[in-house]
Amino acid sequence: MAPLTRNELARMDRGYFESLSPQALVDDACRLRELAVHLIERLDQNSTNSSRPPSSDPPFSRGSRPDDTGPKTGAAQPAAQDQTAAPQEQGAPQGGADPTATTPSGQSPNGALPKRGPGKQPGAKGCWRSQPLVATARVPHYPPTCEACAVALPAIDDARKHKAYYVLELEKLSDGLGVRIVCTLHDYYSVSCSCGHETRAMPGKGYVSALEGRKSQLELKEEVLVGPQLASFLAALSVRYRMSRSKIGEFLAYWMGTKLGHGTICRCIREAGVACLPVVEQLTKDLQEAKIIHLDETPWAEKKLRLYLWVAVSMYTVVFVIGTRKKEVLLELVSEAFLGWLVTDGYGVYRDRLRRQRCLAHLIRKAIALAGAIGEKPKRFGEWLLRELRQLIHTVAEAGEDAKTKTPPILARLKRACLLGAQEEDHSKLRALAREILADWDAVVAFVKNPDLPPTNNDAERVLRHAVISRGISFGTRTSEGSRAYAALLSVIETCHRRGADPWAYIAQTIALGRKGLAPTSIPFPAAA
Repeated sequence: MAPLTRNELARMDRGYFESLSPQALVDDACRLRELAVHLIERLDQNSTNSSRPPSSDPPFSRGSRPDDTGPKTGAAQPAAQDQTAAPQEQGAPQGGADPTATTPSGQSPNGALPKRGPGKQPGAKGCWRSQPLVATARVPHYPPTCEACAVALPAIDDARKHKAYYVLELEKLSDGLGVRIVCTLHDYYSVSCSCGHETRAMPGKGYVSALEGRKSQLELKEEVLVGPQLASFLAALSVRYRMSRSKIGEFLAYWMGTKLGHGTICRCIREAGVACLPVVEQLTKDLQEAKIIHLDETPWAEKKLRLYLWVAVSMYTVVFVIGTRKKEVLLELVSEAFLGWLVTDGYGVYRDRLRRQRCLAHLIRKAIALAGAIGEKPKRFGEWLLRELRQLIHTVAEAGEDAKTKTPPILARLKRACLLGAQEEDHSKLRALAREILADWDAVVAFVKNPDLPPTNNDAERVLRHAVISRGISFGTRTSEGSRAYAALLSVIETCHRRGADPWAYIAQTIALGRKGLAPTSIPFPAAA
């Protein structure tokens, strides 16, 4: 049976089917069924039943894998306990076999796979440092003042050393043509005061990020193996260049001659994001003073939660937030007291803002889809709408301040096309697009009266591009802490780029201050701002 073509589908309306003979009607019904079966089977394809790669699977369907959720619903259940069974031996748990116990092969007694969490599993063989640390320099630390009487203490040679640890740090070569990793030994001394009190110099400690269920909480402190510059470098490889933890470890081992465990790498990346959280608070305040803010959001997965990655972009500031798609998240980015303009898409949460420009690129894409639709009427409407929207953007760009006098004919034709399309009853997509433009008419044409407003939301979509590519590789984040840290790193990186600052030097400085318990410095604005 020959497959249906676009031209054949275009002429299949109600009158066409009423004119067919019974045999021809059955033939067309069978061809339509064949097409529907093909489309449904195509929609059901994924990496488990086709040659598609796992990266093409939706991130929210990963929870159906056995290693994530254990046995699926409908799996065979263990038989009920025999009420007349003999009493259990002393020491055995009541109620039958321990459901969490596993056999030597790793399976539970009932044959189902155990629930497996991420990371190193209990009972797995540990991996210890095989590369000895050899310090190339020593850094002494003496207490500045006496803790008892606050008298300044001298750095004496015969002070008692009570603590020492190694730090691996990234430093640039003297000629500036490369980098290397150096090992430094930090020595901490205790000094006795004339008052008789002995004061110890101690490594700095800062913010503690607590996460429920984690054995050791993330604490910003100086007594760690990886220095601020190297931690910033690891964050760059992961967040900006989208390398996995294993690839980062491989790169360090082969090219830098330094071996770091996956846990250490992961901690450094998370630490960089947590250290940047206070910076985001200041960036959010800077955002409220902007004249124009671009807003956009894209789906984001946090383990099994369906969340959204929001972004707000002004001329010199970018802020990311991972949360729900509700209005509360929007208010975290842009307060209701904001007096500037918002450039957004057609999402309903933005609709109550009076000073708003609707992104015409979204409407143009919908018009292109209509222009390629099956059917003469939606096709003609899509081409008409596409021509008028593009002509409107082109006229405003060329006319500038004179756009108010040159655009009325285009606006009249555009509104007339939408009024006619809103009365269309045969094509729902045509009618929906026309009514959407009419309902948001003031926001669609706001840039005509305000030439400083951009007609598209491309600034926000370009900034989101890196995160969208990363989402396709990593499938999002696993914890709320990871989501906040990732969003904070993205905010600092993109803001530094817009303000002409070195993001990685700034992040390294922020980590160093955070480990001492000090507040971070603000990202400087460019001189011309």
